[in-house]
Amino acid sequence: MKIKKISKKKNNLYDILLDNNEKLSLYDDVILKHNLLITKEITEKELPIIIKDNSYLESYNIALKYISSKLRTEKEIRKKLKNFNNDAIKYTLDRLKDNGYLNDSLYIKSYINDEVNLRLIGPNKIIYNLTKLGFKKDDIINYLNTIEQDLWLNKIRKYIKKRIESNHNLSSNMLKQKILQELIIKGFYKEDINLLLEEFIFEDDKVIYEKEYNKLKNKLIRKYSGEELEYQIKIHLYKKGFK
Repeated sequence: MKIKKISKKKNNLYDILLDNNEKLSLYDDVILKHNLLITKEITEKELPIIIKDNSYLESYNIALKYISSKLRTEKEIRKKLKNFNNDAIKYTLDRLKDNGYLNDSLYIKSYINDEVNLRLIGPNKIIYNLTKLGFKKDDIINYLNTIEQDLWLNKIRKYIKKRIESNHNLSSNMLKQKILQELIIKGFYKEDINLLLEEFIFEDDKVIYEKEYNKLKNKLIRKYSGEELEYQIKIHLYKKGFK
């Protein structure tokens, strides 16, 4: 098959028109590798090799563009290249690793540093998120162990203080339980949370207590009166965590 025409496109691509009117879109590196500018001919035996080489290069270039904005995991890159065959994906991953673009240790460190500095998130949540991305738990824990324990404790302290100051409707017991649940969900260790909760004094706010009392009274007075009304109010306040 002879090459009738070569037309330049964007992103180092060229359109190759063959004498049978078949059109190929090839990267310049593939054209140079197979001397297509000189021979201006493609044999039946060469064609599948050229297409394979071009597929490999296309896969690599897509991955390279994908990681240019931020670090990516091998799992993310595999998903991005799902339309390519396994050989092309393997070629791309191997080349990215050889060129230093795909580095598990670097990704783990970068991810953890961002989470620690930019978000309220604990070590358990970080471990969960990174293992979901395909990283080994031991590698994650090894880097987490380099972070000072006081950093996690200070995050917990600040959160507890903020929740106490912004509380408008919860009893001290309910607030304490809610803070514990919220921080566990955020990935902090239960033992650390309970330890630091003991540093703070939790007392029922009189204004909150009176507001909840009056709200319950207005609701229950339709069904009860006298001592029975007071009894029912106390039962409901107890359920809300008030002493």
